Amino acid sequence: MTDKKSNLGPLRLHIPEPKFRPGDEADFSDIVVPPVDLIAKPDEASTPASIQDLAYGLVRVLDDDGQAKGSWNPGLNADQLRLMLRNMMMVRAFDDRMFRAQRQGKTSFYMKSTGEEATSVATTMALASDDMTFPSYRQQGILITRGYPLVQMMNQIYSNRSDHLKGRQLPIMYSAPSHSFFSVSGNLATQYPQAVGWAMASASRGDTRISAVWCGEGSTAEGDFHAAMTFAAVYNAPVIMQVVNNQWAISSFSGIAGGERTTFAARGVGYGIASLRVDGNDPLAVYAAMRWAADRARTNNGPTFIEYFTYRAEGHSTSDDPEAYRAAKEYDKWPLGDPVNRLKAHLILLGEWTEEQHADQAAELTDSVKKMQKEAEANGILGHGLHHPFDTMFEDVFEEMPWHLKEQAAELHEEQEAKFGTEWEPS
Repeated sequence: MTDKKSNLGPLRLHIPEPKFRPGDEADFSDIVVPPVDLIAKPDEASTPASIQDLAYGLVRVLDDDGQAKGSWNPGLNADQLRLMLRNMMMVRAFDDRMFRAQRQGKTSFYMKSTGEEATSVATTMALASDDMTFPSYRQQGILITRGYPLVQMMNQIYSNRSDHLKGRQLPIMYSAPSHSFFSVSGNLATQYPQAVGWAMASASRGDTRISAVWCGEGSTAEGDFHAAMTFAAVYNAPVIMQVVNNQWAISSFSGIAGGERTTFAARGVGYGIASLRVDGNDPLAVYAAMRWAADRARTNNGPTFIEYFTYRAEGHSTSDDPEAYRAAKEYDKWPLGDPVNRLKAHLILLGEWTEEQHADQAAELTDSVKKMQKEAEANGILGHGLHHPFDTMFEDVFEEMPWHLKEQAAELHEEQEAKFGTEWEPS
């Protein structure tokens, strides 16, 4: 019997590799940036099958000269644009200050969102204030846009005695139910099925609130992500599922998660979900896409899946050194620019902003964040002992504390009394 495979070469396993490594010169000339008006905005009631091309293009509003063009232009007025710019600048000022605090040993960990501010600020401005948000760990812009107290965010970062989470969360993993902000989880993509389930419950009750969820492109390889996509499609859940494709999942580039084969937005096509690919560094395009998706969800036209094509300007976190795995100054060569600078240029072009106003606002926000930092640090920082009493670790778990925890709490109390004397008082 003839072996029909004898003339074939050996199989080869493909290992995705980034285009640039340390020492290389970054070159993004292969990235196609289409004209602003190439992709027309469809009706919110369009069927997913009729708009599949939107998953492979790039929704844009701001052109290279700072002009807003095309059918996706949301037509925001100057006050709305200035507020959007201020919110993004506040996120950047907050990030810079907290990053410095970590380097000074005042907290153990921090994650900046430099270059990605539009994906949390512009999206939040396009939602209703009571729509439920399910963030990943780089969406501090949601809280800042919704007016959550920065001092309280800092208290949580410092895990001090005023931290309402009592030091039980990793720094930057906020929780703010009062601002429709679900607790951040360090387990990737767990928020996806939670957001879909919440949206299904809202629809089941006949409510008017929708949900929105964020994750990074690396998280789309998680099982939770795909389970959520299935449920969203099957039950037509009023949810907006977003992927912030910033090109890197810590040190793994987007190809490891499947980015070499097609766009991440294309994953929604296979589930029969309306899918958009958006310039994530264009705040007006981000706003327009989210508003379109929100209107679609609120009118019972189902879920939307959005990929924001952006770039992580700095390290994954304070524990990461991007110079160890990517070319130097890659962000400077990113063809889609910087979201803050692009919105600033647009406002200046409209005659509604100046370089002087921009510099003054940056200085004002920096000073404001510094003052709030001092207020938060008065409540304690890492290693200074101003934290919640040790016995609070036994609280808020059971409605009625079981006997074995009561024994452990009593033992801890005795140890602390022996160590600190009568000055130590448990809560």
